[in-house]
Amino acid sequence: MRYLFGRLMQVGLVMIVVSFVSFSMFNFVGDPLSSLLPEDATAADADRMRDALGLNDSVMTQYGRFMANAVQGNFGISYRLKQPVTELIASRLPATLELVAVSAVIAIVVGVTAGVFCGIRPKSWASKTILSSSLAGVSLPTFVMGIALIYIFAVTLKWLPSSGRGGTVDLGVWKTSLLTVDGWRSILLPAITLSLFQTTMILRLVRAEMLEVMRADYIKFARARGLTDRAINFGHALRNTLVPVTTVIGMNIGGLIAFSVITETVFQWPGTGLMFIQAVGFVDIPVMAAYLLFVAGLFVLISLTVDLLYFLIDPRIRLS
Repeated sequence: MRYLFGRLMQVGLVMIVVSFVSFSMFNFVGDPLSSLLPEDATAADADRMRDALGLNDSVMTQYGRFMANAVQGNFGISYRLKQPVTELIASRLPATLELVAVSAVIAIVVGVTAGVFCGIRPKSWASKTILSSSLAGVSLPTFVMGIALIYIFAVTLKWLPSSGRGGTVDLGVWKTSLLTVDGWRSILLPAITLSLFQTTMILRLVRAEMLEVMRADYIKFARARGLTDRAINFGHALRNTLVPVTTVIGMNIGGLIAFSVITETVFQWPGTGLMFIQAVGFVDIPVMAAYLLFVAGLFVLISLTVDLLYFLIDPRIRLS
């Protein structure tokens, strides 16, 4: 319990630091009035607009007002869309979370499966082919892979759509595209694009951990006892690779949220990442600050969850 309390205190401190740095930084990225005022606006119009938006106050005053409202779930009004930022994020959040969820499943299933195979049979031609192919996921930028997939599957083969979210089903508080065929066709390309780098990282880590574990003495003793390869590979070897793999998977899920900005822009996926890019273009400070605070919150929440999962995976950590 004391450990959990300490971690929660760290989470609170991180959120305060991130919120202050992001809010201070965004106040120097440009002047939002350039996109809000008409071309024939006068200096008096600009001053009135600054007073209305509170931009004439000091950075500390603006930050204090922002945090006082943020703890109540109020992140202000978007300069560009004139809508509450909380409502904007809530309307875009389902698209981003579904994209991240599908990408995470692809990365975990493909990465762990291929990593275990390559660790068990490191000298096979299939293992060498998988490792060689996986280099593309590390070396090529996300937007390059996205454009390549669009050209192959959307432009040339015309199998999948190149942009948009497709059909959605309104469940009241959540609009999902995972209950329609058109929605699945639309999410496949961006999800695969987003998952490529994370899949490669998980694959190579699982392979390295499996190779190391398979040389351990307890694996030799398990073979001497006559245990089956299935019991040794999955009951002993894979289980002992889960602690570092869980750490990487947890951080990779946070990375998926961060990289979704690029993927959503390439595929025009209507999520929070695309919303952030549009906000940067218009210097929409409330949206930018709220988005960065939201992403930081997800990162620290995932980190906390991963730390707690250690207690379930490794008995040695529970004893310590």
